[in-house]
Amino acid sequence: MAAENSLPPVNETEMSIWDHVGELRTRLIWAMGALLITTAASFAFLANYFLRFLAQPVGGLDKLVQIEVTESVGVFMRVSLLAGFIMALPIIVFEILAFVVPGLYDNEKRWVFSAIPIATILFLMGVAFSYFVMLPAALPFLLTFLEDEGVQAFPRISTYVDFVTNLMFWIGLSFEAPLVVFILAKFRIVTPAFLMKQWRFAIVIIALIAAMITPTVDPVNMALLMAPLFTIYLLSILFAWIAIRGSNKDEDEVIALAKK
Repeated sequence: MAAENSLPPVNETEMSIWDHVGELRTRLIWAMGALLITTAASFAFLANYFLRFLAQPVGGLDKLVQIEVTESVGVFMRVSLLAGFIMALPIIVFEILAFVVPGLYDNEKRWVFSAIPIATILFLMGVAFSYFVMLPAALPFLLTFLEDEGVQAFPRISTYVDFVTNLMFWIGLSFEAPLVVFILAKFRIVTPAFLMKQWRFAIVIIALIAAMITPTVDPVNMALLMAPLFTIYLLSILFAWIAIRGSNKDEDEVIALAKK
């Protein structure tokens, strides 16, 4: 039985490299088509509500100024794209996984497709964290930094929306780490033991990521992001352990490291 499970899945027909390229192109076209449709729907029906929602942390749209003639159109498109990406995310994840699934066993296909709702939930958690935790902490510092010197802040709408949507997008992606690690661990590319050994190196990487994502490099804002990112790293180790559960050798190595 062990020998059977170690054999690669057998397809009735072997696919050439060009067949794989064609399959990938088809999947990407479907994913981009879904993104185009959801972005257009957002532009027509949702973007104005989403834009007002994004402006709430700064006090509303009346606190923002427009300088260039076409600036509001670019802002509207950017907000529509983020909203469209969130709505299309389940389809995008499905198309990516559907490209991988034909090379997997039936039992592996089940857990792969369960990743679709998990990926969506994790991304939404990252977006919510950036909006409800990061923005309320960062904006007062940024807007009042030179207030004592008599400088009044009049945020430009394009700059503000670029800043907010970038923060939401990249933090949302960072929250996908546990799922990515789970998949990598399933394919034995990483192990929980390896991740546990590299926790010091992970802190350095997390600090660099926090410095790039956060609008300021002050310790408070960096700590606000580093703490959940390191928690996500620990959660990734747990997901990796769940992925390799049943492999006695890997489990024993993890238990031995945890006791140290």
